Amino acid sequence: MLFSRSLTRRARWRLSTVGGVFTAVFGLLLTTPSAASAAETPAGPSEIPAAVGTLAEGEAFMGAGTAIHEGRALEDAELSLAPMDTTGVQGIDVSHWQGAINWTSVRGAGIQFAWMKATEGTSFKDSRFNTNYPAAHGAGVIRGAYHFARPNVSNGATQANYFASNGGAWSRDNLTLPGVLDIEHNPYGAMCYGLSQSQMRTWINDFYNTYKSRTTRDIVIYTTASWWNTCTGNWSGMSAKAPLWVAHWTTGSPTIPAGFPTWTVWQYTATGRVGGVSGDVDRNKFNGSRERLLALANNTA
Repeated sequence: MLFSRSLTRRARWRLSTVGGVFTAVFGLLLTTPSAASAAETPAGPSEIPAAVGTLAEGEAFMGAGTAIHEGRALEDAELSLAPMDTTGVQGIDVSHWQGAINWTSVRGAGIQFAWMKATEGTSFKDSRFNTNYPAAHGAGVIRGAYHFARPNVSNGATQANYFASNGGAWSRDNLTLPGVLDIEHNPYGAMCYGLSQSQMRTWINDFYNTYKSRTTRDIVIYTTASWWNTCTGNWSGMSAKAPLWVAHWTTGSPTIPAGFPTWTVWQYTATGRVGGVSGDVDRNKFNGSRERLLALANNTA
């Protein structure tokens, strides 16, 4: 089951980065790891090769950097999630990798909120955003947009403005969440994008201030404990301003980045399943009731 499910987002990823149908298929299905490759990528229980290479420009999605830098396949997250925790207020996050989505079916499956990729860096727009964003709203899913940060290509203010102008805006309509800054392991190169801890703090703060001046809202920060602790130096400067969306593909409870008192949203698997979505999808949980989720959406918290 794990093997068949891997031929979704990850298969499309390999097609776009390795090149060619035969390379992707044989790389996934027929290759026997050599001693050298095994040393680079520890074999997991499923024996599926870990994600390799880099994404094409603009193709990043939530968790992509973490998967690459940990040397693991996205499918490995599923191994520790049996059964998956679907209690509480459930959500998903998506990008063009999920293809066409039936948002009425998503809402019918119990999903109450969703964030979707809008932009990346200073020039990339997700090709499915203009379809997903209004369709989710029409189905009654409380939805919002996210920006995949590229701190190595511009300052934070420039990217915040780009995001706010291309999907990251906010309105108090009972169905719109504040925008998300997706800042994680760099899927294109050096983990911290070549910035020092001090420079990264400045970059994040500039993004936050610019986004708030454009929308009146605090940005939500999506990250992992390992990236935040390493690249910002355990920074606590955002803890009182930005709700935390932590990515930790595990059961029980997530590991929280230093400097944050708790999590607001938890991405607990990268290989979930939801009616209305074909293939793998990130599953998330809100830390509170639906009423508190609406308070976050409407800025009445």
